[in-house]
Amino acid sequence: MPSDRVFLVVVDDSPERVLAMRYACLRVKKSGGRVALLRVTEPVGLQEWAGVGQLLQQERREEAEQMLSALAAEVQEITDGLPLIIIREGDLIEEVLGLIESDPRISILVLAASASGGNPGPLITAMTSRHSHRLRCPVTIVPGGMSYEELDRVT
Repeated sequence: MPSDRVFLVVVDDSPERVLAMRYACLRVKKSGGRVALLRVTEPVGLQEWAGVGQLLQQERREEAEQMLSALAAEVQEITDGLPLIIIREGDLIEEVLGLIESDPRISILVLAASASGGNPGPLITAMTSRHSHRLRCPVTIVPGGMSYEELDRVT
């Protein structure tokens, strides 16, 4: 079983992120590898006072660390292994692509589509259209309406 492959999950604020994470965890549990959780925070805009910008940046980082710490416990419970925790600041699409380009361990990008239908989401749209040429790994898109039972069955 390949143990060096990494399933990258983008941790955003969508409810579907839980499905993407669970899918990645179940795949790792059944076929080996490791889950990576990526949280991208928005950069702090120009601030009149530098101290305010630093404080906002620090608060965003701490929030990301807390969120990923809680999710890491869930990943460990399912996979029996610790995930890679990655926090970046910048444009979501550029940071995801930059990470994939710079880390050869990333073997699969796991995303979940919106459950509401219509547009699957801006990240999926970007990765499957205008930025697809920059990907060096497959993208797995989990339908947003799947149940945990369905996920268990297909993984």
